Amino acid sequence: MDNDSAKRHQLSQYVVVMRHGDRLDNFDPLWTSTALRPWDPPLVEAGRIRAFSTGKNLKSRLCFPIHRVFVSPFLRCVQTASEAVSALCAGEDGAAADTSKIKVNIEYGLCEMLNTQAIRHDVAPRDGNFSFNISELEALLPPGSVDHTVEPVYPELPKWEETVAGSRTRYEHVFKALADKYPSENLLLVTHGEGVGVSVSAFLTDVTVYEVDYCAYSELRRPILEEERKYTAGEFEVLTKSGQTGIGYCSLAPAANGIE
Repeated sequence: MDNDSAKRHQLSQYVVVMRHGDRLDNFDPLWTSTALRPWDPPLVEAGRIRAFSTGKNLKSRLCFPIHRVFVSPFLRCVQTASEAVSALCAGEDGAAADTSKIKVNIEYGLCEMLNTQAIRHDVAPRDGNFSFNISELEALLPPGSVDHTVEPVYPELPKWEETVAGSRTRYEHVFKALADKYPSENLLLVTHGEGVGVSVSAFLTDVTVYEVDYCAYSELRRPILEEERKYTAGEFEVLTKSGQTGIGYCSLAPAANGIE
């Protein structure tokens, strides 16, 4: 092996993109009529259990560790991330979890689509101000997990009534930007159903996503060439097959010989 080859390392980076758990307003439609923040429902208990169980499933089935987690500022996503990280860090045989092993940060770019396609007019704040208190949200995350040195990709929320196409472009951009910031680390991104759908449709040709269950997740991988602490990234490939982890998608391409 020559010296140049010895300095090069071929790596793989993995990104898991996960939807939040079961939200309260879908189980109690009257909740929004009295809620102080009707656009920001918490999880129901079943959603917390599903999020923790999904974290356990990720820990057992992934062939790689998760180093960092980024999460939408919506309460249901922060609660989902908290449960998933606790499960990922859980000790063996009942040992106490060291939740400082995985670093977590809130990322505005992973937020819900800010339009009436996702948030009804009668529920959204009239002034378009969603007013997230980041310090309060960080306090809901596992002890020692928040990395206060991290700068977000999106320093503020998108403007209310962004287009659907605009939100999809945003999701794709933030996935790539976060991966590029941490090319030697594997990421878990906790977001919303549309974001999980984009994590498939943006990196596969001619597919449509028709289903994203609560806590469904996609698994992405790309090659990374490391040379003298500089990183060159390849393209993402989608490892998740339709129906495998709560995501359903199908091809839009014409079938060969016209056979459906």
